[in-house]
Amino acid sequence: MLYIIINILIILLAILLIKFTLISIIFYAEIKAAQKRDPAAKSFMEVILLYPGLHALIYYRIAHFLYQTRLFFLARFLSQTARFFTGIEIHPGAKIGRRFFIDHGLGVVIGETAIIGDDVLLYQ
Repeated sequence: MLYIIINILIILLAILLIKFTLISIIFYAEIKAAQKRDPAAKSFMEVILLYPGLHALIYYRIAHFLYQTRLFFLARFLSQTARFFTGIEIHPGAKIGRRFFIDHGLGVVIGETAIIGDDVLLYQ
């Protein structure tokens, strides 16, 4: 029984490492932007794990892809899930450029008609 539990934990750890690796590769520019613009950011891993602005942006990028493929309900559902977990609401129809960073974003709402360019830093 203990052998099975250890194997399950090893598999979960491997999945978690794969997830962090993919996030750090796909969202490298956003993570580096957060590190560069926030003097309190101590490490790459801290930004990945503890920055709700980054989490909201990751959810947004996925929801925006779904929105563009006309899966509107699924996109909105994902954006509302992100709002629940991060306190930041970004409509999947908004247009957000690269290296966007939200610092202290609780309560931030970005609507469907918003257009945000590249290298934008949003303080709350």
